[in-house]
Amino acid sequence: MTDIKLIRKNNSVIEVEASGHTGYGEQGEDIVCAGISTLLQASLLGLLQVAKINVKYKIETETGKLKFTLPSNLTDEERHDADVILNTLLAGLQDFYTEYSDFINLEVI
Repeated sequence: MTDIKLIRKNNSVIEVEASGHTGYGEQGEDIVCAGISTLLQASLLGLLQVAKINVKYKIETETGKLKFTLPSNLTDEERHDADVILNTLLAGLQDFYTEYSDFINLEVI
């Protein structure tokens, strides 16, 4: 089971945390886990490299854990860019959850 938690403040995602492997398939061949991982990592890269936001993050590949937190002092432009990226992430995760809810726990706070 992959547990994913997005924390919002003022309708904006400020933190994302995911851990665990879905168990949908064999490790290395698990398309659900790979899809979720791709969405999460692409979102983090978008924040860091495209939006140029100094996001604090931690990746633990052995446990399948990824956590990133946005700084609290974003400019209006940075907040807008982060919202676009993270709302796209959320849409993708919700789509996966709709199809594979037996393997994913998605919580938005």
